[in-house]
Amino acid sequence: MLFLAIANGMNIGCSVVISQYFGGKRMTHMKSAVSTAVIASAGLSLVLTGIGLWLSPLLLRLIDTPEEIMTDSELYLNIYILGILFLFVYNIANAVFTALGDSKTPLFFLIVSSLGNIALDILLVTRFQMGVAGVAWATFIAQGFASVAAVLFLLWRMRKIESEKPSIFSLKMLGRISRIAIPSILQQSFVSVGNVFVQGLVNSFEATVVAAFAAASKLNSFTITTLCALGNGLSSYTAQNIGAKNVRRVKQGFSAGILLALLIAIPFFIAFFFFPDYTMRVFVTEESTDVIAAGIRFLKIVSPFYFLIPVKLVVDGILRGAGSMASFMIATFSDLILRVAFAYILAPHFAETGIWYSWPIGWTVASILSFSFYAAGVWKKRIPKDAM
Repeated sequence: MLFLAIANGMNIGCSVVISQYFGGKRMTHMKSAVSTAVIASAGLSLVLTGIGLWLSPLLLRLIDTPEEIMTDSELYLNIYILGILFLFVYNIANAVFTALGDSKTPLFFLIVSSLGNIALDILLVTRFQMGVAGVAWATFIAQGFASVAAVLFLLWRMRKIESEKPSIFSLKMLGRISRIAIPSILQQSFVSVGNVFVQGLVNSFEATVVAAFAAASKLNSFTITTLCALGNGLSSYTAQNIGAKNVRRVKQGFSAGILLALLIAIPFFIAFFFFPDYTMRVFVTEESTDVIAAGIRFLKIVSPFYFLIPVKLVVDGILRGAGSMASFMIATFSDLILRVAFAYILAPHFAETGIWYSWPIGWTVASILSFSFYAAGVWKKRIPKDAM
């Protein structure tokens, strides 16, 4: 999750910067940003590969990996770490395509990679009896293919865009990318750390609660991940229009984003609020009635707020796209900190239900903060005054 947080943070950082140059039709700068992002990501991935291979036994022990699976766990982790370069390079290629308004190309590579991964899993594990190593090598090969193919297609796409000769690597450009990427990395890392604390609190309850949380939180995460994807797309959209100095289009993007997010939220709300017993059975057997009941309480508490959280996630996309990272971090970290804090405050008084209520509390405060930043127009500060 940490490696993914860093890779996704780099994805967002370079996507915003490249989108701004692309929207402003500054193609030479855009190409310089692309090559700088690819080189920096490749270098960072190699450093993380070395650190990961060195620390993998320690990391596995820190999360109390049972000794009977330590050897297989370390083998899998080490092979996965060897493929970090592919993970990072693919994410950068994905960011560039998204910045250019092309979300279909990276989706195609992702589909091919995912199907290839499944096929290789079956082949290496069942046919060649490679066990855990087979699963790890399947991921390595599939990610490697997608990464190489995406980069080759990206180079071809860049050659088709006319421009002056760009700088291959620019420290100034790296600074611009890092200013967006680092807060995004921190945000996603904090999500992972916060989830660890909440999971630790949930684990203090009986097994029924732990199982219910495991199932219900997966359903909830599917909803939030879908809405976050919309917010990420809005980041590129906003950055393009910031580069083009078009305030009106950013405002239209906010309205359209809210509408799309609400349309996405409606079916999830209906499924989780009115038919939670059926959705819980995706992960839990019918005989586990106590687990289903506990999961239903979680879903009924959080799902009505699916009509509020879109405000935060849509505005997050606009703030990131405009480069207003201070406002973005305040709203995001408020949500995470309040969610963890209230989980620990309410749990002693309301048991696991207190933990469930921490989600709406964090979402409500963060949504109010985000909308306040949008209404105050902090995102407009990145646009020259003569364009407003």
